[in-house]
Amino acid sequence: MSEAIVKTEFKFPGQKSFYKGKVRDVYNINDKYLVMVVSDRLSAFDVVLPKGIPYKGQVLNQIAEKFLDATADIVPNWKISSPDPMVTIGHHCKPFAVEMIVRGYLTGSSWRGYKNGERHICGLPVPDGMKEHQRFEKPLLTPTTKAELGRHDENISREEIISTGLVSEEDYIQLEKYSLALFQRGTEIAKKMGLILVDTKYEFGKKDGKIYLIDEIHTPDSSRYFYLEGYEERQARGEAQKQLSKEFVREWLMEHGFQGLEGQKLPEIPDTFINQISDRYIELYENITGEKFQKADTAGILKRIENNISNFLKTI
Repeated sequence: MSEAIVKTEFKFPGQKSFYKGKVRDVYNINDKYLVMVVSDRLSAFDVVLPKGIPYKGQVLNQIAEKFLDATADIVPNWKISSPDPMVTIGHHCKPFAVEMIVRGYLTGSSWRGYKNGERHICGLPVPDGMKEHQRFEKPLLTPTTKAELGRHDENISREEIISTGLVSEEDYIQLEKYSLALFQRGTEIAKKMGLILVDTKYEFGKKDGKIYLIDEIHTPDSSRYFYLEGYEERQARGEAQKQLSKEFVREWLMEHGFQGLEGQKLPEIPDTFINQISDRYIELYENITGEKFQKADTAGILKRIENNISNFLKTI
């Protein structure tokens, strides 16, 4: 099995702090730049799985890089450069305390709530009589609070965000416009590749009074994709949709008695399933980009990453 990176411990000149997220290791350089190393860690139900997924970090970083470039005309983004297949270096922004979730279809957690009788998501009404994976009349913007590692994100309404001062009304209106425009662009790109962008999340930050799109965008960790071909037929027959996302990992965990709930034990994940997850991530890369995935050499991978970052930081 190829080497998978689950931890980094670099020390760079000007490094002020280090943050370990569910998947990303983020190095703060002089409060001016962020070095984001996209590890091979995998999270599901807000729990980080113990084994890394080979090439997952490279897949996520390179998909995000392509979509940041493809949407830079809609909203400024934090990216400056990607000096390594698993690394993006960009502007240090103060993040907003909410994540902007856009849902085009009733699926995943929204479906799980719906079939239990819930008819509102983040204060937005959802009509009776909908089926799993059915498209909403128009995309729903359903923000969540940003939870600390190991805690669950919480749904929150637009009104609560503004009334509690999490985000100013002026900024929130702009975040709504950006999020829906980004989702529309992602939908158009996905359609050209024979895919449906089902739902996704966006994170934004501010620097010098200006809003930037930060973190990843339209990756299989932040988004869900269905195959466009056969979607309507599968819906008509009441069949499961063929999808490219990490939902299949969540489904495997649920089948093995784990849903991130208190008292539940994470099941042992066999290497065969780890390799299947890796293959699915590569499959999504090739489907969404239309390009053949080029596996980076994983021998001496930590040294390679460190050298590539250090050499780039000398230029800025």
